[in-house]
Amino acid sequence: MIFVIDTSTWISLVKYYKPFDINSAIYNFFKQKIVNGEFLILSEVAQECSFVAKSMVTKELDFISDSSLIIKTANLIPDKKFYNLLDNQFCNKQQKRILEDFEIEVLTNNYLQDADSKIILKAIQLKKEQQEVTIVTEETATSNDNKLFKKIPAICNILEIDCIGLPQLIKDFKTEISILIENPRK
Repeated sequence: MIFVIDTSTWISLVKYYKPFDINSAIYNFFKQKIVNGEFLILSEVAQECSFVAKSMVTKELDFISDSSLIIKTANLIPDKKFYNLLDNQFCNKQQKRILEDFEIEVLTNNYLQDADSKIILKAIQLKKEQQEVTIVTEETATSNDNKLFKKIPAICNILEIDCIGLPQLIKDFKTEISILIENPRK
């Protein structure tokens, strides 16, 4: 199983879990999963982490800035099917109706460069390669920000890609994390 992790999850990890990570068990767990290729940090996510929340993520989790651990996404090119989905299913139709064509084009181009679209494209690529993939994000499926495109969980629902939040991820790996807490040198 491969987990593609969103910026919002890294922020939550640093804000709500890292302060209680006395033996660095959580830190070591995430770093090892990234080194093993089970948890992915995409280049756009690493970039967002470097400038959101006063760079607290990159200050607390130095592996987020380690270029040898970051997955480059230049080769993630949307295909015609993705553009159709973007235009017809991933967009907020109410928002689309009030925008001019040139505004939609600009917002679409911006979205295609954004971490959210790269996360989705990477998950699609992994799924095509017969990999089991889950996206980890703290976003909710409901749209509450009047953006043109739906949130990651809503898009995952359309694409039938598993999507969970950080509490579920930690719960799923509770045994591994507990071992690290009890034996911090491993």
